[in-house]
Amino acid sequence: MNIDGRRAIVLGGTSGIGLAAARSLKDQGAIVTVMGRSEQNLATAREVLGDTVGVRAQDVLDRASMGVAFAELGPIDILVNAATGGPRATGPFEKMDLDGFQGSFRKLWGYVNSVHAALPHLTEDGCIVLVSGSPARKCSPGMSAISTVGNAVEGFCRAIAVEIAPKRINVVSPGIIDTPMFPMEGEAREKFLSQATAKHLLRRAGTAEEVASGILFAISNNFVTGSTIDVDGGALLP
Repeated sequence: MNIDGRRAIVLGGTSGIGLAAARSLKDQGAIVTVMGRSEQNLATAREVLGDTVGVRAQDVLDRASMGVAFAELGPIDILVNAATGGPRATGPFEKMDLDGFQGSFRKLWGYVNSVHAALPHLTEDGCIVLVSGSPARKCSPGMSAISTVGNAVEGFCRAIAVEIAPKRINVVSPGIIDTPMFPMEGEAREKFLSQATAKHLLRRAGTAEEVASGILFAISNNFVTGSTIDVDGGALLP
């Protein structure tokens, strides 16, 4: 796909990986609209991306308003959903509040809602990219909820790819990425990221821009669908 002039929507596009993807799409000449829930992040996105990018408040769990927004913005060539849908539960499964485990699936429901709302407006050569994570296939202790949701996202992608072809859908699966998702600062942040990636083949955290590059690959390569693209510094390998 030649991205120049294409209409792109990036959900969760006001921070982290989504913001980096929106910036990359803009740089490639796409007509970009980013959506998010946080007023602070919406303001940051306006400042970072400039006046040529549309910025709208949107909750991915609000199906009705998302359907209206997509109808207004269509036709859609590219949909990227990097929204988490809200907090996700971590910690030992045996002691976990199962409401927290269930709540982690807001990410999946946000993805399902966005794909369902976008399909009537997606062009015949259009594509969708969702964001999973390496715990889906290599789960550390305490990450059972995030791993299970990631598995569901990747399975959803494969199932939907069969139904919507020649429209395409793919997943990009990041490893440990240095984004605002981790709240620590200074030395504490450096120590955390160093420890978290100590056993990876590439012993550092990735950047949002490196994940955005994977998203751009999934968008621009017309022969890739139903796939999961890993951008994880070798986290899945022994």
